[in-house]
Amino acid sequence: MAIADNDETGRVENAAIGDAADTAGSDFISEFIKEDLASGRATYVHTRFPPEPNGWLHIGHCKAFYIDFSMAERFGGKCNLRFDDTNPEKEDVSYVEAIKRDIKWMGYDWEDREYYASDYYEYLYELAVKIIKKGKAYVDDLSDAEISEYRGTAVPDKNNITITPPGRNSPYRDRSVEENLDLFARMRTGEFSDGAKTLRAKIDMTHPNLLLRDPVMYRIRRETHYRTGNSWCIYPMYDFQHPLSDAKEGITHSLCSLEYEIHRPLYDWFISEAEVFPSRQIEFARLNLSHTVMSKRWLLKLVQDKYVSGWDDPRLPTIAGLRRRGYTPQAIRSFVSRIGIAKTDSMVDIAFLEYCLREDLNKRALRVMAVLKPLKLIIENWDESKIEELEAVNNPEDESAGKRSISFSRELWIEQDDFAEVPPPKYFRLFPGNAVRLRYAYIVTCTGFDKDAAGNITAVRCTYDPETRGGNAPDNRRVKGTIHWVSAAQAVPLQARLYDYLFSVEKPMEIAPRPDGTAGEFTDNLNPHSLEVIADAWGESCLAKAAPEAVFQFERLGYFARDPDTGVDGRPVFNKTIGLRDTWAKIANKS
Repeated sequence: MAIADNDETGRVENAAIGDAADTAGSDFISEFIKEDLASGRATYVHTRFPPEPNGWLHIGHCKAFYIDFSMAERFGGKCNLRFDDTNPEKEDVSYVEAIKRDIKWMGYDWEDREYYASDYYEYLYELAVKIIKKGKAYVDDLSDAEISEYRGTAVPDKNNITITPPGRNSPYRDRSVEENLDLFARMRTGEFSDGAKTLRAKIDMTHPNLLLRDPVMYRIRRETHYRTGNSWCIYPMYDFQHPLSDAKEGITHSLCSLEYEIHRPLYDWFISEAEVFPSRQIEFARLNLSHTVMSKRWLLKLVQDKYVSGWDDPRLPTIAGLRRRGYTPQAIRSFVSRIGIAKTDSMVDIAFLEYCLREDLNKRALRVMAVLKPLKLIIENWDESKIEELEAVNNPEDESAGKRSISFSRELWIEQDDFAEVPPPKYFRLFPGNAVRLRYAYIVTCTGFDKDAAGNITAVRCTYDPETRGGNAPDNRRVKGTIHWVSAAQAVPLQARLYDYLFSVEKPMEIAPRPDGTAGEFTDNLNPHSLEVIADAWGESCLAKAAPEAVFQFERLGYFARDPDTGVDGRPVFNKTIGLRDTWAKIANKS
């Protein structure tokens, strides 16, 4: 990945995207790293991406591992993939496999640097013993609720300024080193019940940062771990495990999202007291995207409560969902590089992500014609037995994509919206007496239409002008409208899924009370019209053999991706990736 500088906003204009290049720009993280290398604090760069395997990755994680991998490559270093799997209640090997699959699809390779925090359990245990021997940790008998009570909470004072009154020491805080070592060893052997005891760091119960008020290092949990089975019944807490796992791997720069800034003093404390490799934590703003939620907790609820079909539902911001929707790795990498690396949180309009996608698909997607809501068009002066092959351009942005042959016949399918019995103003499509061009074919003039007993239009009738084949219209046959079509005889049946935003509001977590006065939930903001299934669409015959995830531009309709599913009667299913209108470009041009 060749990485180029960008401006201070983190925005890259005209950046080279995709297989040839990435852009990660000059930002505060790279400046920190440069300073460390110049001062000798670090002699090399080694980063890591440390997901917890308790869900599937979303586009926010994509920003994180983009930064981890690109920073390592920028400075000629390495990046590990480490699973922080110390919470057996929520973790599973299926999540591990999904995470690896998504990162590889995005174009990143960690080679032989795949690690698991669960492989470090013995190492972590010994470091905990070391800290106990230094008198800096103790076994506590307080319950979780009592620990929280003793720690205290932040409260507003009379001027509404947040203050943190001092906490209280646990009555077990002054146990001797010998007693703590004995109790901790017995915790490991399973002598005590779940929750009966914890191991806590001995720091400062009056510290203004609540995280430094004797945080828990180990808790007892009799849960089967997906890798270690039942060999352990005590598990390290994240704030203890994470910095020491970084240290074990020689991670020079632990890059993480901004919510961990308050954890940094604790990160440094454990490294110092364990006397291990001095990894450095640097925080950046996480990605917040409009019209969606960016938390595995809330995504899991959507999946478990069946608001969506699964983790790879095309309406979700998961990498798997985006992939199934038709997003490309190049478009996602373009997006995360262009939003830049900031130190403060902000909301990114999803329209910019869509802009990056259109920009990429416009260059690579093959054009085809498909009709989603079909209406029969009958060409009355065309021989019923005649099939003519016409030539169509596969992609006007890519000459190497070549051309294809499409069949033209007497009966065609057109979109219902492309005919009006009584046209509205400035309507340039088919209506009685009006002429339009059929894309790649002929100019046709509407001569009439058929209706059924209920008054529904069942067919439109027209005549064609043989002198206008393939756009070769004489000067006196210029028309304002061009519509797409497929041959009724040669087209293949399709199923289309039309997607809109999953949430109808920009910020789904801004939850309003319900009309009856009860508290609302973020699911109240779900868009009831986020999915429309069209069972009886038609497309060019080439779509029957389209490979899963292949993306096409359905002319005049938008971009569509072949779904792994098949519909009724084995019909290929196409997910609408995105429409052709670019709202972001319009917003940008106005600003």
